[in-house]
Amino acid sequence: MLGDDAELTAAVLAAQDGDETAFRTVYRAVHPRLLGYVRTLVGDPDAEDVTSEAWLQIARDLERFSGDADRFRGWAARIARNRALDHIRMRGRRPAIGGDETELTGKAAESDTAGEAIEALATNSTLSLIAQLPQDQAEAVVLRVVVGLDAKTAAETLGKRPGAVRTAAHRGLKRLAELLGDDPESAGALGVVPPQREPRTRAVTSAGVTHTRSRTQKDM
Repeated sequence: MLGDDAELTAAVLAAQDGDETAFRTVYRAVHPRLLGYVRTLVGDPDAEDVTSEAWLQIARDLERFSGDADRFRGWAARIARNRALDHIRMRGRRPAIGGDETELTGKAAESDTAGEAIEALATNSTLSLIAQLPQDQAEAVVLRVVVGLDAKTAAETLGKRPGAVRTAAHRGLKRLAELLGDDPESAGALGVVPPQREPRTRAVTSAGVTHTRSRTQKDM
């Protein structure tokens, strides 16, 4: 593990030993993207409260967690999803979030590929747009691109097969690329969520040394 992942793994381990400073480090690293995920499920008015409930459970159950940074992000996302689904069941339905997607359908897209949508996915405006996708696509896109989970961990979070998550993420990204097109407001509103680290997968050599490689769009 390199960089942020190694630091987050160390912070989680220290937090499990009762280090409050380490727990704050974990919170700062994970909360913004976790909040973005919850926002696509329950909407802006309730996202903060639902995410706060998730963090209360994360703090309570942290000593029982086992794993590295990737597994922690998946574990936290699963807890947040359960809290969000409980909230939706009590309210009765998934909310309509943001404006009508037809606001962007008149904008010409320079490309019909999904890759160009990724750069804008961390903005509030784009998260609102993601929330208008079918729920399976919205969750797959946010978990894969914003939260940064690999297909296997995202699938475990959603209770689906990795292939189904890859397909939903691909379809969602393609639809977002069509909607976003060349929209300068969406593309320029960066910084709401910390820049997404480049997703990586691990490859273990016969010598047991872990290396990383950037995930391509095909891997999605």
